[in-house]
Amino acid sequence: MKLTVVGGGSTYTPELIDGFARLRDTLPIEELVLVDPAADRLDLVGGLARRIFARQGHPGRVVTTPHLEEGIEGADAVLLQLRVGGQAARQQDETWPLDCGCVGQETTGAGGLAKALRTVPVVLDIAERVRRTNPDAWIIDFTNPVGIVTRALLQAGHKAVGLCNVAIGFQRKFAGMLGVTPGEIHLEHVGLNHLTWETGVRLGGPEGEDVLPKLLAEYGDPIAADLHLPRPLLDRLGVVPSYYLRYYYAHDEVVRELRTKPSRAAEVAAMERRLLEMYADPALDEKPELLAERGGAYYSEAAVDLAAGLLGGGGSPYQVVNTYNRGTLPFLPDDAVIEVQAAVGHQGATPLSVPAVDPLYAGLMAQVTAYEELALQAALRGGRDRVFRALLAHPLIGQYEYAQTLTDQLISHNREHLAWA
Repeated sequence: MKLTVVGGGSTYTPELIDGFARLRDTLPIEELVLVDPAADRLDLVGGLARRIFARQGHPGRVVTTPHLEEGIEGADAVLLQLRVGGQAARQQDETWPLDCGCVGQETTGAGGLAKALRTVPVVLDIAERVRRTNPDAWIIDFTNPVGIVTRALLQAGHKAVGLCNVAIGFQRKFAGMLGVTPGEIHLEHVGLNHLTWETGVRLGGPEGEDVLPKLLAEYGDPIAADLHLPRPLLDRLGVVPSYYLRYYYAHDEVVRELRTKPSRAAEVAAMERRLLEMYADPALDEKPELLAERGGAYYSEAAVDLAAGLLGGGGSPYQVVNTYNRGTLPFLPDDAVIEVQAAVGHQGATPLSVPAVDPLYAGLMAQVTAYEELALQAALRGGRDRVFRALLAHPLIGQYEYAQTLTDQLISHNREHLAWA
């Protein structure tokens, strides 16, 4: 089996490599190709990847190349983990929206739209080259904003599934609280990428006992603390929202915090410099502990599980993925991309049925879905008016003066990445 990682020079990649090495029985990789135009980073990450494989006795070969066509030829699956514009662009995404009193964040709001506009054309170009070179390959998208990027891929007819690590993080956390194995936890996870709720936590599978009330009663305080939301809110909702819901449920509080502390982009950039220094050490042959602070917890395990399922291996039968709605949530269009439990196999991902969704969550999903449709139109076709319409539709913005100002700033800060600008 050959697997290719586009964006393989990312400091995330050793987390992925560690998972490939540990879970080689689930996903038996014979050749792993890391593709990245940044030769200096790719050399460091590739060297560490080979040492991790060697330390853990993995027989697979790790290859590095800056050339996409060379890397994807003959690949069974291509995993995308890109950041167009790097941490410098992320720094902008997280700061200029604050001038209007709006959340500055890299995957939602105005910053998330900027990232989508930079990213979608690049991803579609890569996917088209994959299709020409190797039409049978699956594309696994871990590139944010995952929902919009996956929708772009699917609408263009690519064999693609989107992946996020929020669900697997909750699965691991809840399993630890209950003293069971992660495989015994089945989440009733519903929503859009970075806009999800755990509406049930079942033991043993989709038909198992729902222990979410027990979790909230006995562990509500630490769960709420992790989400930076008040415990009484969780009690009133009776569900566990993802931590991204804090941008909606505590918007003004988050804006005040973001204005008074260094951006996450600045923190990550500093962390990446330290990680790359570590990766250069020829004695290092395991992922460093610092990598856990970089984000993407359990990313490797989720990626292995999904790739194994798509390629007919030993992946879990049910996995939380991003894929077409196709009637699963009747209040959303069929071509909306949702994030839910799905049956995963060589034919792709088929969403499981979802119980009726509370209007409190369905309404927000519908509004953000409308934004994502407008955002994708702006990414595919460009134009100031399309950017304005997407921003006006977003529930974290919604006022025309803000939308107009943010349109001007978005285009100004991203002109080099927007061919139409």
